[in-house]
Amino acid sequence: MGKVIAIANQKGGVGKTTTAVNLAASMAATKRKVLLIDLDPQGNATMGSGVDKYAVHASAYELLVEEKPFAEVVVKETAGGYHLIAANSDVTAAEVRLLNVFARELRLRNALKDARQHYDFIFIDCPPALNMLTVNAMAAADSVLVPMQCEYYALEGLTALMDTINQLTSVVNADLKIEGILRTMYDPRNRLANDVSEQLKQHFGDKVYRAVIPRNVRLAEAPSFGTPVMYYDKGSTGAKAYLALAGEILRRADKKTVKTSTPA
Repeated sequence: MGKVIAIANQKGGVGKTTTAVNLAASMAATKRKVLLIDLDPQGNATMGSGVDKYAVHASAYELLVEEKPFAEVVVKETAGGYHLIAANSDVTAAEVRLLNVFARELRLRNALKDARQHYDFIFIDCPPALNMLTVNAMAAADSVLVPMQCEYYALEGLTALMDTINQLTSVVNADLKIEGILRTMYDPRNRLANDVSEQLKQHFGDKVYRAVIPRNVRLAEAPSFGTPVMYYDKGSTGAKAYLALAGEILRRADKKTVKTSTPA
Protein backbone atom coordinates (compact mmCIF):
# COMPACT_ATOMS: atom_id res chain seq x y z
CA MET A 1 0.00 0.00 0.00
CA GLY A 2 1.35 3.40 -0.96
CA LYS A 3 2.07 6.02 1.66
CA VAL A 4 -0.09 9.15 1.46
CA ILE A 5 1.60 12.39 2.52
CA ALA A 6 -0.26 15.70 2.66
CA ILE A 7 1.98 18.73 2.08
CA ALA A 8 0.35 21.50 4.06
CA ASN A 9 0.80 24.86 5.70
CA GLN A 10 -1.95 27.37 6.42
CA LYS A 11 0.54 30.14 5.61
CA GLY A 12 1.00 30.81 1.91
CA GLY A 13 4.28 31.48 0.13
CA VAL A 14 6.34 28.92 2.03
CA GLY A 15 7.28 26.69 -0.92
CA LYS A 16 4.44 24.20 -0.47
CA THR A 17 3.69 23.66 -4.17
CA THR A 18 7.38 23.82 -5.08
CA THR A 19 7.95 21.04 -2.57
CA ALA A 20 5.02 18.95 -3.85
CA VAL A 21 6.18 19.07 -7.48
CA ASN A 22 9.90 18.62 -6.88
CA LEU A 23 9.57 15.95 -4.20
CA ALA A 24 7.22 13.98 -6.45
CA ALA A 25 9.71 14.25 -9.33
CA SER A 26 12.64 13.29 -7.10
CA MET A 27 10.80 10.21 -5.83
CA ALA A 28 9.84 9.25 -9.38
CA ALA A 29 13.51 9.55 -10.37
CA THR A 30 14.33 6.85 -7.80
CA LYS A 31 12.00 4.50 -9.75
CA ARG A 32 9.18 4.78 -7.24
CA LYS A 33 5.64 4.93 -8.52
CA VAL A 34 4.33 8.34 -7.54
CA LEU A 35 1.00 10.16 -7.69
CA LEU A 36 0.66 13.90 -7.08
CA ILE A 37 -2.79 15.24 -6.21
CA ASP A 38 -3.30 18.97 -6.74
CA LEU A 39 -6.05 20.17 -4.39
CA ASP A 40 -5.24 23.87 -4.74
CA PRO A 41 -7.73 25.62 -7.08
CA GLN A 42 -4.88 27.82 -8.35
CA GLY A 43 -3.57 24.71 -10.12
CA ASN A 44 0.06 25.69 -9.73
CA ALA A 45 1.22 22.11 -9.11
CA THR A 46 -0.62 21.08 -12.27
CA MET A 47 1.07 23.74 -14.40
CA GLY A 48 4.42 23.06 -12.73
CA SER A 49 4.05 19.44 -13.81
CA GLY A 50 3.84 20.47 -17.45
CA VAL A 51 0.07 19.93 -17.66
CA ASP A 52 -2.24 22.67 -18.94
CA LYS A 53 -4.86 23.15 -16.23
CA TYR A 54 -7.24 24.72 -18.76
CA ALA A 55 -7.11 21.70 -21.06
CA VAL A 56 -7.40 18.73 -18.68
CA HIS A 57 -10.37 16.44 -19.32
CA ALA A 58 -11.04 16.05 -15.60
CA SER A 59 -9.73 17.38 -12.30
CA ALA A 60 -9.98 16.81 -8.56
CA TYR A 61 -13.51 18.22 -8.86
CA GLU A 62 -14.72 15.19 -10.82
CA LEU A 63 -12.96 12.86 -8.39
CA LEU A 64 -14.42 14.42 -5.24
CA VAL A 65 -17.84 15.69 -6.29
CA GLU A 66 -18.91 13.54 -9.24
CA GLU A 67 -17.08 10.48 -7.86
CA LYS A 68 -15.67 9.58 -11.24
CA PRO A 69 -13.46 6.47 -11.21
CA PHE A 70 -9.83 7.21 -10.44
CA ALA A 71 -8.69 5.84 -13.81
CA GLU A 72 -10.83 8.43 -15.64
CA VAL A 73 -9.34 11.36 -13.76
CA VAL A 74 -5.61 10.61 -13.50
CA VAL A 75 -3.11 12.21 -15.91
CA LYS A 76 -0.31 9.76 -16.66
CA GLU A 77 1.98 11.97 -18.77
CA THR A 78 3.77 14.70 -16.81
CA ALA A 79 7.11 16.46 -17.04
CA GLY A 80 8.18 14.88 -13.75
CA GLY A 81 7.53 11.23 -14.57
CA TYR A 82 4.74 10.84 -12.02
CA HIS A 83 0.96 10.58 -12.34
CA LEU A 84 -1.24 13.57 -11.53
CA ILE A 85 -4.73 14.47 -10.39
CA ALA A 86 -5.02 17.98 -11.76
CA ALA A 87 -6.64 21.09 -10.34
CA ASN A 88 -8.10 24.24 -11.82
CA SER A 89 -10.76 26.80 -10.91
CA ASP A 90 -13.40 24.03 -10.91
CA VAL A 91 -11.92 22.80 -7.64
CA THR A 92 -13.14 25.98 -5.95
CA ALA A 93 -16.69 24.83 -6.66
CA ALA A 94 -15.89 21.43 -5.17
CA GLU A 95 -15.53 22.93 -1.72
CA VAL A 96 -19.02 24.48 -1.93
CA ARG A 97 -20.61 21.33 -3.37
CA LEU A 98 -19.06 19.12 -0.71
CA LEU A 99 -20.74 21.07 2.09
CA ASN A 100 -24.03 19.36 1.31
CA VAL A 101 -22.63 15.86 0.86
CA PHE A 102 -22.81 13.05 3.42
CA ALA A 103 -19.37 12.09 4.84
CA ARG A 104 -17.92 14.97 2.82
CA GLU A 105 -14.56 14.91 4.64
CA LEU A 106 -13.96 11.30 3.54
CA ARG A 107 -14.45 11.72 -0.21
CA LEU A 108 -10.72 11.72 -1.05
CA ARG A 109 -9.93 8.85 1.31
CA ASN A 110 -12.60 6.71 -0.33
CA ALA A 111 -11.44 7.70 -3.82
CA LEU A 112 -7.89 6.56 -3.04
CA LYS A 113 -8.74 3.17 -1.52
CA ASP A 114 -8.02 1.24 -4.70
CA ALA A 115 -5.42 3.67 -6.06
CA ARG A 116 -3.10 3.28 -3.07
CA GLN A 117 -2.06 -0.19 -4.09
CA HIS A 118 -0.67 1.11 -7.41
CA TYR A 119 1.72 3.70 -5.94
CA ASP A 120 4.65 3.83 -3.54
CA PHE A 121 3.97 7.45 -2.61
CA ILE A 122 0.97 9.73 -3.01
CA PHE A 123 1.61 13.42 -2.34
CA ILE A 124 -1.24 15.91 -1.83
CA ASP A 125 -0.65 19.61 -2.46
CA CYS A 126 -3.10 21.31 -0.10
CA PRO A 127 -4.48 24.84 -0.47
CA PRO A 128 -3.05 27.43 1.97
CA ALA A 129 -6.18 27.42 4.13
CA LEU A 130 -8.06 25.13 6.47
CA ASN A 131 -11.04 24.37 4.28
CA MET A 132 -12.97 21.27 3.20
CA LEU A 133 -10.30 20.42 0.62
CA THR A 134 -7.55 20.47 3.25
CA VAL A 135 -9.70 18.44 5.65
CA ASN A 136 -10.19 15.86 2.89
CA ALA A 137 -6.44 15.71 2.40
CA MET A 138 -5.81 15.24 6.12
CA ALA A 139 -8.47 12.55 6.35
CA ALA A 140 -6.89 10.64 3.46
CA ALA A 141 -3.25 11.06 4.52
CA ASP A 142 -1.03 8.90 6.67
CA SER A 143 1.08 11.91 7.59
CA VAL A 144 1.67 15.62 7.02
CA LEU A 145 4.84 17.21 5.66
CA VAL A 146 5.10 20.87 6.69
CA PRO A 147 7.24 23.23 4.58
CA MET A 148 8.10 26.46 6.39
CA GLN A 149 10.40 29.44 6.23
CA CYS A 150 12.66 30.10 9.18
CA GLU A 151 11.14 33.38 10.28
CA TYR A 152 9.29 34.55 13.37
CA TYR A 153 5.74 34.59 11.97
CA ALA A 154 6.26 31.12 10.51
CA LEU A 155 6.70 29.76 14.04
CA GLU A 156 3.32 31.15 15.05
CA GLY A 157 1.75 29.65 11.93
CA LEU A 158 3.34 26.30 12.71
CA THR A 159 1.83 26.29 16.19
CA ALA A 160 -1.62 26.94 14.72
CA LEU A 161 -1.12 24.16 12.17
CA MET A 162 -0.09 21.68 14.86
CA ASP A 163 -3.24 22.55 16.84
CA THR A 164 -5.31 21.97 13.71
CA ILE A 165 -3.69 18.59 13.05
CA ASN A 166 -4.32 17.55 16.65
CA GLN A 167 -7.99 18.46 16.31
CA LEU A 168 -8.32 16.55 13.05
CA THR A 169 -6.80 13.41 14.55
CA SER A 170 -9.62 13.31 17.05
CA VAL A 171 -12.31 13.89 14.44
CA VAL A 172 -11.46 12.46 11.00
CA ASN A 173 -8.15 10.56 11.15
CA ALA A 174 -6.84 9.11 14.39
CA ASP A 175 -3.73 7.76 12.67
CA LEU A 176 -2.55 11.08 11.20
CA LYS A 177 1.06 11.91 12.12
CA ILE A 178 3.65 14.57 11.39
CA GLU A 179 5.87 13.23 8.63
CA GLY A 180 8.42 15.98 9.00
CA ILE A 181 9.16 19.70 8.99
CA LEU A 182 11.03 21.07 5.99
CA ARG A 183 12.98 24.31 6.12
CA THR A 184 12.50 26.17 2.82
CA MET A 185 13.98 29.30 1.21
CA TYR A 186 16.78 28.93 3.71
CA ASP A 187 19.66 31.40 3.81
CA PRO A 188 22.38 30.32 6.29
CA ARG A 189 23.78 33.87 6.31
CA ASN A 190 20.59 35.10 7.94
CA ARG A 191 20.92 35.11 11.73
CA LEU A 192 17.16 34.93 12.32
CA ALA A 193 16.90 31.93 10.01
CA ASN A 194 19.58 30.15 12.03
CA ASP A 195 17.91 31.05 15.34
CA VAL A 196 14.50 29.81 14.19
CA SER A 197 16.11 26.67 12.77
CA GLU A 198 17.63 25.90 16.16
CA GLN A 199 14.29 26.45 17.90
CA LEU A 200 12.65 24.02 15.49
CA LYS A 201 15.26 21.37 16.27
CA GLN A 202 14.81 21.88 20.03
CA HIS A 203 11.01 21.56 19.86
CA PHE A 204 10.59 18.92 17.16
CA GLY A 205 13.86 16.99 17.26
CA ASP A 206 14.27 14.49 14.45
CA LYS A 207 10.96 15.55 12.90
CA VAL A 208 12.97 18.39 11.34
CA TYR A 209 14.54 17.13 8.12
CA ARG A 210 18.28 17.39 7.82
CA ALA A 211 17.76 18.33 4.18
CA VAL A 212 17.26 22.07 3.75
CA ILE A 213 15.84 23.81 0.68
CA PRO A 214 17.89 26.93 -0.13
CA ARG A 215 16.81 30.09 -1.86
CA ASN A 216 17.56 29.24 -5.46
CA VAL A 217 16.83 31.08 -8.70
CA ARG A 218 16.45 27.84 -10.66
CA LEU A 219 13.68 26.68 -8.29
CA ALA A 220 11.80 29.90 -9.00
CA GLU A 221 12.34 29.69 -12.76
CA ALA A 222 11.41 26.03 -13.34
CA PRO A 223 7.58 26.40 -12.96
CA SER A 224 7.44 28.93 -15.81
CA PHE A 225 8.88 26.21 -18.06
CA GLY A 226 6.35 23.66 -16.77
CA THR A 227 8.93 21.30 -15.37
CA PRO A 228 10.41 20.24 -12.01
CA VAL A 229 13.77 21.80 -11.28
CA MET A 230 15.71 18.54 -11.67
CA TYR A 231 14.74 18.50 -15.36
CA TYR A 232 15.32 22.23 -15.75
CA ASP A 233 18.77 22.33 -14.12
CA LYS A 234 19.78 19.06 -12.45
CA GLY A 235 23.02 20.59 -11.18
CA SER A 236 21.31 23.40 -9.27
CA THR A 237 21.34 23.54 -5.50
CA GLY A 238 17.54 23.36 -5.51
CA ALA A 239 17.49 20.10 -7.50
CA LYS A 240 20.15 18.55 -5.28
CA ALA A 241 18.26 19.62 -2.14
CA TYR A 242 15.01 17.92 -3.19
CA LEU A 243 16.85 14.75 -4.18
CA ALA A 244 18.44 14.79 -0.72
CA LEU A 245 15.00 15.21 0.85
CA ALA A 246 13.64 12.25 -1.13
CA GLY A 247 16.58 10.14 0.02
CA GLU A 248 16.01 11.12 3.64
CA ILE A 249 12.29 10.23 3.47
CA LEU A 250 13.13 6.85 1.95
CA ARG A 251 15.73 6.11 4.64
CA ARG A 252 13.26 7.01 7.39
CA ALA A 253 10.64 4.76 5.80
CA ASP A 254 13.14 1.89 5.63
CA LYS A 255 14.04 2.32 9.29
CA LYS A 256 10.36 2.21 10.31
CA THR A 257 9.86 -0.93 8.23
CA VAL A 258 12.82 -2.62 9.92
CA LYS A 259 11.53 -1.65 13.38
CA THR A 260 8.02 -2.93 12.76
CA SER A 261 9.25 -6.18 11.21
CA THR A 262 11.74 -6.97 13.99
CA PRO A 263 10.26 -9.55 16.37
CA ALA A 264 9.82 -8.48 19.99
